[in-house]
Amino acid sequence: MKVAVIGPGAMGCLYAARLSRSGIDTVLVDHRSDRAARLSGSGIRVEAPEGEFTAEVKAVSSVPASVDLAIVLVKSNLTSTLAFNGKMSVLTLQNGLGNVETLCGTAGSANLMAGVTSEASTLLGEGHVKHVARGVTRFGAWTSCPVASAQQVLVKAGFQVEITDSPGQVIWEKTAINSGINPLTALLNITNGQILQIPEVRQLMRDLVVEAVKVASTEGYRFTHSVVELAEAMCVQTSENVSSMLQDVRAGKPTEIDAISGEIVRRGLQAALPTPRTRVVWQLVKGLEKR
Repeated sequence: MKVAVIGPGAMGCLYAARLSRSGIDTVLVDHRSDRAARLSGSGIRVEAPEGEFTAEVKAVSSVPASVDLAIVLVKSNLTSTLAFNGKMSVLTLQNGLGNVETLCGTAGSANLMAGVTSEASTLLGEGHVKHVARGVTRFGAWTSCPVASAQQVLVKAGFQVEITDSPGQVIWEKTAINSGINPLTALLNITNGQILQIPEVRQLMRDLVVEAVKVASTEGYRFTHSVVELAEAMCVQTSENVSSMLQDVRAGKPTEIDAISGEIVRRGLQAALPTPRTRVVWQLVKGLEKR
């Protein structure tokens, strides 16, 4: 099986490196051909919990037609730019809402798997990541795409995998968690764990997650557990992690705030459900982007 990992960021590099290291035929897709050439030459360096390693990975600027599985890990604002051959299976593990709808149009819903990952990775430099904390990769078929091959290669690469019958539910759950954590880390320039150390910030995180869960319920998603408690547990498990949103702010890059908080606000408006705290943090992060 040939796998393409799309996106050379913290998560894309982590997945590509671990897949390649396990002997799976893997390419990393980077829309910048100059950077792709450098990554092909240098490989990907991973500072992992079990020790440091460098994996040789071929990097290319577009998805090869010969790929059997494409794992999408680009920022949400780039999803619409991706092209697939109509035959390969596509797995999105991206942050935020709206990616699935876009990929249904470009990859075909019958070829699509969707889900989330709680792996924590920080980009330290080009092709250099720190695997901060192990997590779980949870995904399922969006309509009818077989999942066994994708599950097999990810398990072979050392990832813990759970298959779900409701990928929309797990995407909403992670989006709710991200909506409470990521904007606050970006606005306050703090790690995930520091959120819990400041009572006022911890309460705001809880309030943001509650707003997101209420919007999810208008789309038919009900949670039998406390998503707020999951968010707090995530802060503990990834206490040293610099969120992807804070990494983007520090690098002067666009964030995924529109696909997370912005989408929650938009969908709340459609359901006549106000999301005042989410709206404020969305606007503040947009302000950071435009400084």
